[in-house]
Amino acid sequence: MTSENTAASARTAGPGEHPREGEQDGGSAETTLLVRRPGPGERDPVRAHRRRRAIELSLALAVPAALVLLWQLAADQRWIDSRIYPAPSTIAADGWQRAADGKLWPDVWATLKRVIAGYALGTAAGYLFGLLMGALRMVRAALEPLLDALYVVPKLALLPVFLNMFGLGEGPQIALVATTVFFFVWISTMAAVMGVAEGHREAGQVFGAGPWQMFRHVLLPASLPQVLVGMRVAAGVAVLVIVASEQIAANDGLGHLIFDSRTLFQNDVMFVGIVCVAVLGVVFSELVRFIGRRLTPWAPRDRGRPQS
Repeated sequence: MTSENTAASARTAGPGEHPREGEQDGGSAETTLLVRRPGPGERDPVRAHRRRRAIELSLALAVPAALVLLWQLAADQRWIDSRIYPAPSTIAADGWQRAADGKLWPDVWATLKRVIAGYALGTAAGYLFGLLMGALRMVRAALEPLLDALYVVPKLALLPVFLNMFGLGEGPQIALVATTVFFFVWISTMAAVMGVAEGHREAGQVFGAGPWQMFRHVLLPASLPQVLVGMRVAAGVAVLVIVASEQIAANDGLGHLIFDSRTLFQNDVMFVGIVCVAVLGVVFSELVRFIGRRLTPWAPRDRGRPQS
């Protein structure tokens, strides 16, 4: 019995083509060779990245700009009551005038200093508790049930407690922000430390790392990216909480400005305060994101440059 020669043919396929299965007919077999051609993003990744970022930036600016233009059109055409919903041009003019007269900045500064003070205290305490509870099982067993119970309590419900403790003034506002930030940072830190790979810990133990070296060279770099995500979320929540608190128990700040303007039916001033809160929240959150990128250059970036 003689063996027949096998004939093989090769061809180049496009990116979307699929190979056909080899067919045997009378002892012959057909082999398909696929050659993958790199796409534009692979041939010039830097250019592709810039193009993608330009598109993303255009969309990020176009959507709010379209909404503002629609709002302006609705006010001009009297589709909405401009006494309740002032036109964006009216809001911008009033905000510019208040800023030029110096009436806006005291409220902005009052809110900003409360946010910064409360955020710093809450972040420090949350990171310390999260680190201890993530690294030490007995500490976690002792404190986690209590903190879980306190976490579900609405933080604004604690404002009367802080008013009784600190009286009127800055104390209750700062304490409320610090408490809110504490829980976000504590949860993210504890989860990040507990999620450090066991192989990393074992490697540190093999090299004889002590408690400080284990923290400095193993736990800190492995957990810091996730911790910073929690800190960035807490930055936005801190602004939300302080505005709500200022509407209840403060004589200045953006929250007080918004609530007081609504009471006096100064809706243009109310919207100026709302816009200032939005800008403050975005700037504060992006600042935390920027610092996090500088502290963790090894972490994956959602908006970073293409990896080489």
